[in-house]
Amino acid sequence: MRVVELFAGVGGFRIGFEGPPESSSRDGARVVWANQWEPSTKVQHAAQVYVTKWGLEQTDDSDVYTGGKDDVFVNKDISTIDAESIPDHDLICGGFPCQDYSVAKTLPTAHGIAGKKGVLWWEIHRIIEGKRPRFALLENVDRLLKSPRSQRGRDFAVMLASLSDLGYAVEWRVVDSSDYGFPQRRKRVFILAERTDDWERTTDWIESGGYMAKALPIHPVDSVRSFSLSDGELSEISEAFNSDEGDTPTPFGNCGVMVGREVLTAKCKSDFTGEKATLASVLQSPGKVPDPYILEPESLVREKGWIYLKGSKRELREGTDGFTYRYSEGPVTFPDALDRASRTIVTGEGGTSPSRFKHVVKFKPTKTQKDRLGLTSPQSDEVRSRLELSKSFWLRRLTPIELERLNGFPDDHTELATDGKRAFFMGNALVCGVVDRIARILIKNN
Repeated sequence: MRVVELFAGVGGFRIGFEGPPESSSRDGARVVWANQWEPSTKVQHAAQVYVTKWGLEQTDDSDVYTGGKDDVFVNKDISTIDAESIPDHDLICGGFPCQDYSVAKTLPTAHGIAGKKGVLWWEIHRIIEGKRPRFALLENVDRLLKSPRSQRGRDFAVMLASLSDLGYAVEWRVVDSSDYGFPQRRKRVFILAERTDDWERTTDWIESGGYMAKALPIHPVDSVRSFSLSDGELSEISEAFNSDEGDTPTPFGNCGVMVGREVLTAKCKSDFTGEKATLASVLQSPGKVPDPYILEPESLVREKGWIYLKGSKRELREGTDGFTYRYSEGPVTFPDALDRASRTIVTGEGGTSPSRFKHVVKFKPTKTQKDRLGLTSPQSDEVRSRLELSKSFWLRRLTPIELERLNGFPDDHTELATDGKRAFFMGNALVCGVVDRIARILIKNN
């Protein structure tokens, strides 16, 4: 299976299809062409990681790297690349930029498909239209199914209809990776489109017959909703889809299929009985944790420190124009639970500054670490008392290697970058093992 990888980042899709760089046989699938470009930055950090880890060499064109005829990486803005210059392929994949849909932004600024990076969907569409691959496998945040706020599900409806107009049937699934045994709770929507003349797609396709159902089994669904997308121009969908007054729910469930603009969708639940990995399973031994990842006692107890940010709050705050309002939020688990899958990695995971969202785990520091970092001081004992930690435990952040493990990357895959960038990469990445499950089914059945 010849694969083209768009918005490649540090190669998560490639690892899913081929395996890690050092052990990949490329027998079942091979990425023959990949593209990565980060705008508004001089140093292309992700591209540097990609070309180094796969041993690619720069060509006469300084933006093109190769490991042979069937292994080309292009570090250029995708909008400047002619579809005809991309080699023929069986499958195109990519986690297209999700900033305009991401929960990291407030709803009024989440512009959806019309947003600055949401428009990159049309670059994918342009290449699919020009190259006509058998499959497209795409990934995004699950919020895509209810974007934008004013017309829940409109953006996804436009995408489905545009793929249908190109001759593709589509199935989708919102996947929480922890539901299938992976050590991170990371919820993403995977969209699989197939160019086919076999237009038979029924409820069975959702439950057991489809590629997604074979790769990621689910329980039988309770009920299925069916509806048609407009048979007119895409602009009609954009203007009219779910445009009733008020904030009406999206009609799209967390799984479904679409054929000829006819949609079947349902709410599905994973069916997995294997062993489930936990956060504890990815942790390095205490002696391998660098000092900057071990929390300083003062950073825990100070105003706006770790304990404050992780705790519950009910307080008056002042807005930007001088008015005051009552702010409240509940506590988060602190430190993070080790006996279950981790919370979702976010792009701001790096850096030593206290944060409500960064992972913090308890561990047993070595005697040398305790002495060197002052972890036996009265202030340290105060922290232990407030958090009900025993004398032998202390707190630390996750290391870059542990973040890589949570997404299924090899240890030190991103070692060329700064620690902050490494955390950013993993906050943007996908869980490689989910792609691997889908890839195996596609290869087996084709």
